[in-house]
Amino acid sequence: MGLSTHVLDTMHGTPAPGMQVQLYDTTGGAATLVKQFELDADGRNPGGALFDDASLRQGTYRLVFSVAAYFRGRGVALPDPPFLDRVTLDFGIAHPEQHYHVPLLVSPWSYSTYRGS
Repeated sequence: MGLSTHVLDTMHGTPAPGMQVQLYDTTGGAATLVKQFELDADGRNPGGALFDDASLRQGTYRLVFSVAAYFRGRGVALPDPPFLDRVTLDFGIAHPEQHYHVPLLVSPWSYSTYRGS
């Protein structure tokens, strides 16, 4: 269970390896960095779950995805400034005993997310 994320590059039809991601705990209003990581070849955290069952707590969190840097690294010519630089997703954990999966489907011009399984 716990918390996980996965990024799919919809421009290229692939996962997003190498994208930088930060996870913050925003419970209580202040943003505290919990972990920073680079996505693996499958577009996931190489260490597995961001929080395991025992560590996930009720509260609010933020995932920040470095989208423009990723696409520039793939050789995509982006305007300056890019339309999407960093995608920030704020979300809440109401039931920490359940699994929360936060996928991101992204291109240089759009993104979508949902609570996955």
